[in-house]
Parts: sequence; structure tokens; C-alpha cells
Amino acid sequence: MAEPKLRILQVMRAPVGGLFRHVADLTRALSEMGHEVGLVVDSLANDAQTESKLAALLPHASLGIHRFAMPRVLGHGDLTTPFAVRKLARTLKIDVLHGHGAKGGFYARLANFGGKAATLYTPHGGVLHFSRSSTSGRVFHALERALLSRTSAIIFESAYAQATYSSLIAKPTCPTHIIHNGLAPAEFEPVPPNAGAANFVFVGELRDLKGIHVLIDALAGVQRPDGSPATLVMAGDGPARQELESQITNLGLTARVKLLGAQPARPTFARGHIAVVPSLAESLPYVVLEAAAARLPVIATRVGGIPEIFGTTAASLVPASDSNALRTAMQAALDDPETADNQMKLRLAHIEEHFSLARMSGDIETLYHQAIAPA
Repeated sequence: MAEPKLRILQVMRAPVGGLFRHVADLTRALSEMGHEVGLVVDSLANDAQTESKLAALLPHASLGIHRFAMPRVLGHGDLTTPFAVRKLARTLKIDVLHGHGAKGGFYARLANFGGKAATLYTPHGGVLHFSRSSTSGRVFHALERALLSRTSAIIFESAYAQATYSSLIAKPTCPTHIIHNGLAPAEFEPVPPNAGAANFVFVGELRDLKGIHVLIDALAGVQRPDGSPATLVMAGDGPARQELESQITNLGLTARVKLLGAQPARPTFARGHIAVVPSLAESLPYVVLEAAAARLPVIATRVGGIPEIFGTTAASLVPASDSNALRTAMQAALDDPETADNQMKLRLAHIEEHFSLARMSGDIETLYHQAIAPA
């Protein structure tokens, strides 16, 4: 007998970054499967880009997109929004509440007190980034422990996230599942480099945590096989842009580094031959998946769930915050393109098997049905 179609409410704070990418992909996939999906998002941090992203998702959200106050850390909305979400869930007769990120998980599980919906939670790194020593960290970690009894299941996007949650917060008392993020079939189409493409390409937010300063330090000593200086394009924006520009100028790299501003990833991959992801910390970054699926060799750091993406090529990962190691890896990729290409092909096969959108959405759908099944 066919499984029943579900009424699902996805709860997240802000439609930005990898978290929103995951929720958007999942919403579209669930809608295509015949389920009815609604979204709950923050009303405090809207801008033109946010509204554009949500408008594009609206045709797949048959239960609507609903906005409530969701302060980034702690605020008045934390006292009122769970009640508003609970009322909405009951009005819409929701079968599954799925919270994403620290705040989304907080609201979804509090909203279901006294309710009958299954409540699932995907941290997406969020609460895992709070330090035990900070006030916010202590508060959110205590809330996590208190809400475990209200959680039908936790979905971790990587084994790294699962292990970090257990060591940092508590060993979950509810079922847990590792379901990797996935890419759509079109994202596995090759992206060949443009004429005049730089040697290296970076796509990400311009902030310290992304390792951008380590990357610039590393680039300074990298040369092409003909002895000319290696070049880099960087797509992204963020709070560290001004500091980054000063670093580039001080190192005399203005002719070698081009800052493109915020740009979509796939078209940007054509601006470089080799992708570099020098992050100091990550969960399971989409940009690594996207670059590898686009057929680019990828140089990345051994942080978060990146080794899970690299599979049998994980030995090529470099330590975070180590400009010398990163420089050596970048130079090796230029000096021995055949090895870099062979590793790319192995990585691609691994990602095609384990990181597809069909696999991700299908596994989550199965988990939803398991969560609402009678005990």
C-alpha cells in the first residue's frame, strides 16, 4: 500500500547559506513527491535577496510561507514565536514539524508541546558552533538537552556533526540518522573553464572562518609551471572584505587576485581551473560538493564533514590554518595536473553515489513516515 501524503512544516530562521539551500531543495523534492509543504521563516532580517529566494520557492510551498520574529541569538521572539508556530501547525493540521538550525529546531520542538505531529530536527552546524564557555552556548546547549525528549529524530548531515553533537551537548536519547546533503542531476554537468580562467577559484563568504587570509598567504608563493605567478578569483562578500583587500595590497597581489563580489557558484567555477576551500571550520559545505560535481579538482581543509565528501581521496586534505601546507597542495596541483584530475574523477564517483538529491530527499521522506507511524 502506498504511503500517505504528508503535511509538512519546515522551520528555519534565515533563508541564507547552506541551510536554506538544503531546505529549498528538500521543499521542492517533497512537493514533487506529492506532499504539502509550508515554511516558517524569520520576519526580522528580510531584504530584497531574501524575498527573491522565498518568492522562487513559493510555488512549491502549498501550505504557504509564514513569517515570525526569530532573533539571531536571544530575544522577545523566543517567547512568542513557539506559540505562534504551534497555532499555525494546528491550523494547518501538520503531520511533520521539521526544524532546521538551532533556532528552527528550538521553535519546532517547543511548538509541538501537547501536539501530535512528529518533530524532527537538523542542526546544520548551528548549535554546534556555540562555545561551552559563552552565555549563549550554555543556554542553547541546555535547551538542546531539555528538548531531546520532545524530538522524534535528529537528522545529521554528516558523521562529523553527529559525533560533535554527542561530545559537545549530549548523546541523543532519540533516534539519530546521518543523511548527507545532495545535489540535483543538473549539478553534475561539467563546468569547463573559460578562456583566460585563473588558476584557482574560491567561492564563499568573506569572513575569517572561511580561511580567506590563509589562502592569500598561501597564494603568494605559488607559481605556474612556466614560473609565472599563479592567479586567483574570489566570489563572495562579507565582513572581512576590507581587511582582505588590505592584505592583498600589502602582499603585492593586486594583479593576481580578482574579487568578484557575491556570485552564484556554478558560473563562477568557470572562472578558475582548481577550486580551493580553505575553511577553518565547516559542517558539510555545499561548495565542495558543487565544485567536485562540476568536475573541478578541489583543494580543501580537513575540517567538519569534508573528509566524508572526499571519500578515498581524503588523504589529500590539508590542515586548517596552515598556509604552508595549503601552498604545497596548490603548487602540487599545478605541477601535476594528471594526479589532480585522477583524484577529481575518484571524488566525483563517490559524490554521485552518496550525495544525490534523490537519495537525500528519499531518505528523509522515509524517516518522516517512520516518525509518524504508530508505536
